[in-house]
Amino acid sequence: MKNGPVLEVNQLKTYFYLRDNKVAKAVDNISFSILPGETVAIVGESGSGKSITALSIMRLINKPGRIVDGEILLDKEEIHRFSPKQMMKIRGNDIAMIFQEPMTSLNPVFTIGNQIIEILRKHKKMSKGDASNRAIQLLKMVGIPRAEEVMKEYPHQLSGGMRQRIMIAMAISCDPKLLIADEPTTALDVTIQAQILDLMVEMKERFQMAVLLITHDIGIVSEYADHVLVMYGGQIVEQASAKELLQNTKHPYTKGLLESLPNIDDDVERLGTIKGTVPSASDFPTGCRFSSRCPNVMEKCTQSNPDLMEIEKDHFVRCYLYEGGIKNDNEYV
Repeated sequence: MKNGPVLEVNQLKTYFYLRDNKVAKAVDNISFSILPGETVAIVGESGSGKSITALSIMRLINKPGRIVDGEILLDKEEIHRFSPKQMMKIRGNDIAMIFQEPMTSLNPVFTIGNQIIEILRKHKKMSKGDASNRAIQLLKMVGIPRAEEVMKEYPHQLSGGMRQRIMIAMAISCDPKLLIADEPTTALDVTIQAQILDLMVEMKERFQMAVLLITHDIGIVSEYADHVLVMYGGQIVEQASAKELLQNTKHPYTKGLLESLPNIDDDVERLGTIKGTVPSASDFPTGCRFSSRCPNVMEKCTQSNPDLMEIEKDHFVRCYLYEGGIKNDNEYV
């Protein structure tokens, strides 16, 4: 296995230029990397910048948006400099993406077999016969029963869970280096969600892919992620290993996300909530972007935005509560 990261994102900024000279800073100076066989989860509410981060990596940002600064490196190649034609070769081949609702990604007028065969012939230059045999293998690999019959069926004839399994089969068909899964289980019931996530883990380990998992559900990161980035207002507000982040949560926003999870062991009738909503990316507060919703807000929080600070080894937090480092569990310098 290679030692270096598969994906490196450095100081990425993706802005949308709106009417009335407004600028929506959807992704604002974020950096992270993913190693082969590692799963990094990006967690946050809708509007926090998670999906725009994924689309930026895929170079699928359309006007009025554009990447205004930063680097995106895939195996050290500067793909942020690639031409549209070069990126077409990368997408579906070196980088694959699974979307939230497979019906928006699968073509309703072509059979499942046709769609997988087309990918294999385009990227792997296979003959039609070889591509057909490989497609059946892939469907069996992701747990599709009666794979030969499913090859002849259309997306609307299959359940949501089956369609998402087909999307995974299509995603792994070209042995990608990086798999991006954007809310891959949101439209599915809880039992099917777990099956799909388990399948993604199995495929990741089999092919040693790097996985970027985007989710609003912080509850799944303990089981499926190695490293977690918590995003709010287009920025990373907390970053650590999954174990460290869940056992030693620091940022008030991350704490709010965790408190909103149901816990069958707690004798509590009501779940915790985070007051208010995520502000518009074109209308962030002057200071900390979470300040209008934060239970620990201080005067300085409304005046300037804190930097992302390393408060313990490999644990980063964007919060003035931790400015200068930590003396002990509850006493801050």
